[in-house]
Amino acid sequence: MPPQHLLSNVFGRSPIGPIKKHIASAHGAAALLEPFFAAVLNCDWNKAEAFQHQIIDLEEEADQIKKQVRLSLPKSLFLPVPRTDLLELVTVQDKVANRAKDIAGIVIGRKMEFPEEIKTMLRRYLGCSIATSAQALKAINELDDLLETGFRGREADHVEQMIEELNALESNSDDLQIQVRRILFTKEKSLPPVDVMFMYQVIEWIGDLADRASRVGGYLHMLLAR
Repeated sequence: MPPQHLLSNVFGRSPIGPIKKHIASAHGAAALLEPFFAAVLNCDWNKAEAFQHQIIDLEEEADQIKKQVRLSLPKSLFLPVPRTDLLELVTVQDKVANRAKDIAGIVIGRKMEFPEEIKTMLRRYLGCSIATSAQALKAINELDDLLETGFRGREADHVEQMIEELNALESNSDDLQIQVRRILFTKEKSLPPVDVMFMYQVIEWIGDLADRASRVGGYLHMLLAR
């Protein structure tokens, strides 16, 4: 979608609309890592590169929405939370898309071939990180209802529960990262040292993707606390 067309449709009636559109783009970039890695693990580099380009497009789309939110979110808007907090929330969300782009870039740039023994656990680990991002999207999609209730009551309790589930997913991602690293450790002596170094980097960044998604929930929790 051309940026000018995208931006002309970002702002609707709700001031929260752009924030929800932003995290949808950010999560979209993260979600594409699943088919991207499916192609990578099959050494289908043409397909992997096609998915990488889609990830880049979504990351750029998120950047455009972020800039438009900063420029256009009304300063006089009456909200139960400060405008600056909403702008900071968008900044936190944006880091999810950035990390997805980083992961795809390093894997494609080096045409990384992961050992067979690690593939199953790597897919599971990646899936958990993407699920964490999906949960952040789900929580942010409750912002309209939170605004209507003044960030209080049953809706606030519901979002609190969603944030707890988000944190549990991030914790599970941490556990899976340990398992993936353990498998790689058993194989590293048979692999080129530089390749191993970059594999550990990718493993760390997949975990960082979940961590960044969790921070979205943490920031939303802070808004609830205020």
